[in-house]
Amino acid sequence: MKTHKLSRAHAATYMATRRTVLTGALAGIGTLVGGCGTEQSLAGSAGDTNTLVIGSQDYYSNEIIAEIYAQGLEKLGYKIDRQMRIGQREIYMPELKAGAIDLLPDYTGNLLQFLNPKATVTASQAVYNQLREVLPDGLRILNQAPASDQDSYVVSAKLAKRYNLKQIGDLRAVPNLVLGGNSELETRPYGPKGLKSIYGVNAKFSPIEDSGGALTVKALRDNSIQLADIYSSDPVLAGSDLVVLADPKSLFLASQVVPVISERIDERAGTEINRISAMLTSRALIEMNHQSTKLQRSARDIAKAWLATQSANAS
Repeated sequence: MKTHKLSRAHAATYMATRRTVLTGALAGIGTLVGGCGTEQSLAGSAGDTNTLVIGSQDYYSNEIIAEIYAQGLEKLGYKIDRQMRIGQREIYMPELKAGAIDLLPDYTGNLLQFLNPKATVTASQAVYNQLREVLPDGLRILNQAPASDQDSYVVSAKLAKRYNLKQIGDLRAVPNLVLGGNSELETRPYGPKGLKSIYGVNAKFSPIEDSGGALTVKALRDNSIQLADIYSSDPVLAGSDLVVLADPKSLFLASQVVPVISERIDERAGTEINRISAMLTSRALIEMNHQSTKLQRSARDIAKAWLATQSANAS
């Protein structure tokens, strides 16, 4: 499995090669009528078995989801080139637009805010619908999964008790507040600027490059930071020493797992991806994340076991 970042030069070279063999590519994707589990009309050749490139964010949970899609398509006979842990949207979105990646799982609300920082919709289906409208040319999204994995603001239970913190706005009472998260959080709409404009909370920013992982949690517990951005599917949130703050003003948009695809994903592949997405729940995602973080199982093994369980349940 490759885990390096695709370069833009690589994207151009790769696309030049692929254009010579591309036939019967997907011309477009029809309108999705419903939400989760709703069939989406795909047009194009189902017989194109050229290698598909599947990528993931530099986030262990996203790699698991990408691996699930990869293995599902391999069972149908597709050849898959894995490009895992590429980076965050500033890196992989140009690669998607260049055609160097054919499929990458993303999250509806966060992707919408990346493409349109002024987005105001908050409900799941509204977010999904608006996301479809702002995607760059050549990219489409398939059905969103029931699984949600969105940013959340978390404090230590000790700090929550001291300042009676229950929702994000309560952080106004905390002096010298430091927010920790990936470096890109500093400029995200829901980062320090969003905290100030929506909740009136002032926060300094401390970059911690582990996507809300062990280093971030340690900094929170050590009080090096007082506020952390941790994804909602992280099993660590089940612990009694951390408190997830309520977000009554919807600083964070609803963010459900959604596959972003290129025009090379044909009807047969798209149908399989939608079938897999329909089975992916938040509970399943949290359990798989537990297997990764606590049991140290590989993304490939976790995906294989999950797919086997779904197959057994369906038989």
